[in-house]
Amino acid sequence: MTAPEPDGIVWRTSSYSGSGSACVQVGWRTSSYSPKGSACVQVASTPERILVRDSKDPDGPALAVPTPAWHTFLAAVTP
Repeated sequence: MTAPEPDGIVWRTSSYSGSGSACVQVGWRTSSYSPKGSACVQVASTPERILVRDSKDPDGPALAVPTPAWHTFLAAVTP
């Protein structure tokens, strides 16, 4: 994993990428509502899905939510 960019995104190469130059990277971003240094939710977007994971377990599973469903969720929980 590399250091965060100024916008807070940390790019990570997928474990499914081959050893050649063609690789898949996902940019994980920590929620702005998460306190520094505590348990955080991280999200990353792909063209068709929003990925959600636990920052304490970056190699663990990620929940893949279809983008339209994620937008519906955000609209329901955002004041």
